[in-house]
Amino acid sequence: FFCSQCTFSMSARFLDIMRPFMAIIPEVQQAATKVPFKERVLWTSVTLFIYLVCCQIPLYGILSTESADPFYWSRVILASNRGTIMELGISPIVTSGLVMQLLSGAKLISVDQSNKEDRSLFNGAQKFVGILICIGQGTAYVLSGMYGDVGELGAGNAFLIVVQLLVAGIIVILLDELLQKGHGLGSGISLFIATNICETIIWKAFSPQTTNQGRGAEFEGAIIALVHMMATRQDKVRALREAFYRHNLPNITNLLATALVFVIVIYFQGFRVDIPITSKRARGGNQTYPIKLFYTSNIPIILQTALVSNLYFVSQMLYRQFPNNFLIGLFGTWREVSGFGGQSQAIPTGGIAYYVSPPPTLAALLADPLHTFIYLTFILGTCAFFSKTWIEVSGSSARDVARQLREQQMVIRGHRDHNMVKRLNRYIPTAAAFGGLCIGALSVMADFLGAIGSGTGILLAVTIIYQYFEIFVKEQAEGTLW
Repeated sequence: FFCSQCTFSMSARFLDIMRPFMAIIPEVQQAATKVPFKERVLWTSVTLFIYLVCCQIPLYGILSTESADPFYWSRVILASNRGTIMELGISPIVTSGLVMQLLSGAKLISVDQSNKEDRSLFNGAQKFVGILICIGQGTAYVLSGMYGDVGELGAGNAFLIVVQLLVAGIIVILLDELLQKGHGLGSGISLFIATNICETIIWKAFSPQTTNQGRGAEFEGAIIALVHMMATRQDKVRALREAFYRHNLPNITNLLATALVFVIVIYFQGFRVDIPITSKRARGGNQTYPIKLFYTSNIPIILQTALVSNLYFVSQMLYRQFPNNFLIGLFGTWREVSGFGGQSQAIPTGGIAYYVSPPPTLAALLADPLHTFIYLTFILGTCAFFSKTWIEVSGSSARDVARQLREQQMVIRGHRDHNMVKRLNRYIPTAAAFGGLCIGALSVMADFLGAIGSGTGILLAVTIIYQYFEIFVKEQAEGTLW
């Protein structure tokens, strides 16, 4: 009892601490009425335009970006662009969501999602943590030497770099909030991720850039390379084989794997359980409440990506400073290799960072079964965990859904009002955990098949595009499309 009192007072005190900061934390107001579809499309387009412009504005004051990129493996998913003011991408806002979720899940912060003030304070706290993460990550980037030696940069340039990253981070937070509060479609995080991944896929398929991998000059784009090889090589069979299976560059097999993953994910999107509900006020007002297999959508894989990317960054930073330290080695050991877009990149070779990273090839998967087992367990376990706990934080648990149905004067057909939570609990937690497990499994499968943009990236892109398709269909059904 004493411990529960301490937890409650600590959580209440944390939310109260946020109250004075609410006046200075920038905020986008919730749309008072439903914004017309055309206007939401316009605001979504403006948001995307601002993001793309930020991805092209170079950071002022940096000396070099030639050092190994600690976020090379996750930049596509984190919607970041190296050397620009969008260096951090969506990492701060996703990481802050991860931190607040873990604190809430551990009952260190108690939030009543039905209470408007509590909800506002919690959202404000999440933004505040996101801003602190922007400052922390920006400072860590500068001190780690990502932009050149700190002594050569100077205090002024170092400060300016952190300020630029902070301002860009706040812009991302506000753009995401603009869309989520009814002024646009979906969320900014989803929009930026989908744009980045689709851009990567199109570039890998049609890139006209040439490179030499020891086989002569080749086009980077898989389709361009196929056409070029078939047109210039005498041995058409060998040219076709090389276009399908060439190493270190995108090939046709990668494109086919990407298309296959698209089809499989869209197929699984249709899996759901429809619970019959009826209105208390009107007879014959029968409807269904759908509980999808992917109940929490792509949230688990986004949070899992944020966790791993931060683990990689911290591990690399510590290993550079203390390469011979035993404890740091347990956290992760790294080796720099060349050949990734002309830049040297660090790859994990041991420790926790190695075992939570995907095996690079099928041969590596079979050669180190322990690595494969730990990686599979980690991905599936974290996705199921994040999915299960997210429903409590996001207001989509059985208790929250039952309350929403009561507010709409709806009940589950054949059940009393007080039995709704029990009936919903049979489906929602299971759908959340199993759906998170399936998302993790699909991500792993896409990685093993060699899908372009990583398995996680393809999964995110498909689920996000499908969400926008559902929004379009809903607006069309309501007759409010144009």
